[in-house]
Amino acid sequence: MGLSVSASAGVVFLGVFLAVGIVYPAAANGFEQVSEARHDAADRALDRANTGVSVTNATYNDSTDTLVVDATNDGTTTVDVSDVTLLVDNAIPAAADTTVTVVDAGDTDVWLPGETVRFEVDIASAPNRTQVVVDHGVRDAGDVEVN
Repeated sequence: MGLSVSASAGVVFLGVFLAVGIVYPAAANGFEQVSEARHDAADRALDRANTGVSVTNATYNDSTDTLVVDATNDGTTTVDVSDVTLLVDNAIPAAADTTVTVVDAGDTDVWLPGETVRFEVDIASAPNRTQVVVDHGVRDAGDVEVN
């Protein structure tokens, strides 16, 4: 073998070495990102399966123009009260007109399993239906009783 053949073989091997050095980290990072995304999706699915809510009471008081909605956390996950949304006839009432409290828990933003959250909304007329939506789109609806 001559010098030119050895030099060209060296250049080819150096090129292959550099190509593998560039491709391998990119492929490894891509695989890691896909694995993390699948893991995160599985965690969200598990949280969705463990989250539950049920509307236990929805009453409108004609004399005070107040809607009271009670909802119970039926799941095994805790929910932030600030992440809970109340829909009244498919509309979100104004935040200034809505009071949200965890019953018998004082001033807290954590809604534990088995606890009840009470929504009190000042609204001019009696709605037909309410819906409570928590994390991951888990929701329950109830018809409003007028007193």
